[in-house]
Amino acid sequence: MTERPLWTPGPERMAASNLARFMAPLGFTTFEEVLRYSVDEPEAFWSRLWDFCDVKAKTRGSRVLVDGAKMPGAKFFPDARLNYAENMLRRNDDADALVFRGEDKVRRRMSWAELNRAVAKLSRAFATAGVTAGDRICAIVPNMPESIIAFLAASSLGAVWSSCSPDFGERGILDRFGQIEPKILITCDGYYYAGKTIRMAEKVGNVLKELKSVERALVIDYIGEADAVAKALPKGETLSGFVTDESDAPIAFAQLPPDHPLYILYSSGTTGIPKCIVHGAGGILLKHLSEHVLNTDTKPSDRLFYFSTCGWMMWNWLVSGLAAGATLLLYDGSPFHPSERVLFDYADEEGMTIFGTSAKYIDAVKKSGLTPKQTHRLSGLRAMLSTGSPLSAESFDFVYSGIKSDIQLASISGGTDICGCFVGGNPLSPVWRGEIQGAMLGVAVDVYDEQAKPVRAEKGELVCVKPFPSMPVMFWNDPDGAKYHNAYFARFPGIWCHGDFAEITPHNGMIIHGRSDATLNPGGVRIGTAEIYAQVEQVPEVIEALAIGQDWDGDVRVVLFLRLRAGATLDDELVARIRKKIRDGASPRHVPAKVVAIADIPRTKSGKITELAVRDVVHGRVVKNKEALANPEALDLYKDLPELSS
Repeated sequence: MTERPLWTPGPERMAASNLARFMAPLGFTTFEEVLRYSVDEPEAFWSRLWDFCDVKAKTRGSRVLVDGAKMPGAKFFPDARLNYAENMLRRNDDADALVFRGEDKVRRRMSWAELNRAVAKLSRAFATAGVTAGDRICAIVPNMPESIIAFLAASSLGAVWSSCSPDFGERGILDRFGQIEPKILITCDGYYYAGKTIRMAEKVGNVLKELKSVERALVIDYIGEADAVAKALPKGETLSGFVTDESDAPIAFAQLPPDHPLYILYSSGTTGIPKCIVHGAGGILLKHLSEHVLNTDTKPSDRLFYFSTCGWMMWNWLVSGLAAGATLLLYDGSPFHPSERVLFDYADEEGMTIFGTSAKYIDAVKKSGLTPKQTHRLSGLRAMLSTGSPLSAESFDFVYSGIKSDIQLASISGGTDICGCFVGGNPLSPVWRGEIQGAMLGVAVDVYDEQAKPVRAEKGELVCVKPFPSMPVMFWNDPDGAKYHNAYFARFPGIWCHGDFAEITPHNGMIIHGRSDATLNPGGVRIGTAEIYAQVEQVPEVIEALAIGQDWDGDVRVVLFLRLRAGATLDDELVARIRKKIRDGASPRHVPAKVVAIADIPRTKSGKITELAVRDVVHGRVVKNKEALANPEALDLYKDLPELSS
């Protein structure tokens, strides 16, 4: 820990912030004061945020918070009737709403007026096709304008959106969308990655054979082959052909309760197929407004970028930047094609003001030898956001020494579960080396020890002790709420336990030390072990597998242990075949960095494999629950393995 912060906002910058305007009538001058107000007086805070951000709604209702002591169970603005998409499309002028780069192949921009017209036409086409509130529209799409148009058109009607990126394998897609039975599936004809063109027809065709609920399959023209792909798909047609209404009538936004489902995100699938996490339109709108407008200080003049795929909740978060009136800068493809300069070139070309990315990307830029401070102007860039995995102290140093010295580095952390952040940046506090600036407004976060007691300056479980708007509405196919309860409230009754090891610092900042459960997190992408096992165990030579995340070189790498059939050898050919199977069936992000043959895999007495115990052994930590294991001696096989020392 350094004695001085790496960066402190100047008085002019603080005074010009949205948060300063929000605080002024309350007489607050520090972030600590407004944070305390936001968690101690939630009705006052969220009511004030609604007015400050001018939420568009048919009615707000008189009640702000009902059953505020219940978690889960609290309801924010239960009598309101609103529409998420209407709040995204509040601008309708000729300024840029969306700017898009598809590697070095595609460049496009779309004004607010063009975005409004495109959403209106697709909304009417959906309605003509019989889409009504509650129907699911799923998408296998790149991060491109059509994806945002389709999402907003769906939400304008109250349809429920769900998306994944086109690099997902067939099983990964079906494990998600197969649970929620979409009426319409949207896909692309192909996409670009690292200079290669990847075609989608065969994979999507196989998916559609099993997704019996799909009535229409719409193909976005990205690589110029949409007509051919649409003809090859069952129930296929091009997206452009689906939209036939040329009128300029305004959008008829469905006015719905705040807990009406907006979209479905997915858990990592650690213990089975991914859980379907349903988020409500009102709660997401309020949480994202607080994060964008107050914590991130996003304004209509901003040009907001976040490197994300449509399979990560940061894409959903990015879209909500439209509610702040900001221009969204979209990028799809490899962030290192044709070189490591590409995103910084984009920043200069488009006047990027907020640069969002992953901790792994910052580390990769550092290792590449690029020093953007010397090669790029970055004149308008005032904030860099990082999430996905903890940002190392050395990467904090690099941002200020190698990218820009006068910049707010906002390391943020939250998750799919809340589609937002528990901790992150704010425009009033200094940035200390290796620390997240602090809690986000409106969330009562704390760190608990195993006895549910708050701790300071030591590691514990990250918890939230009061309700907040973006708690999931429910899990899909969870009629009694048991899956929902067990996911967050089983550890500490009535307290949200997030599954992160965290530490509150003397500066009231936060350090995230990684996940406290078995979720893998390489490069900041949450991965479920069950999704890996589903592929590996189809390989004839493999009896069973166990995967863990090993802390390595400032990140996490996936290590796959295999128990092989008698006579099988883990040679280069088998390793290559296993990696290909995982890449094709799950996604490239699931591919392990290390594959190790092992004689036995530890199990509980009920027969479950124990990833957490193995991870502890690999990291040299004491395993506390050996008595729960049927074969505790197997843990000794994982100690000090030479394969994991390099």
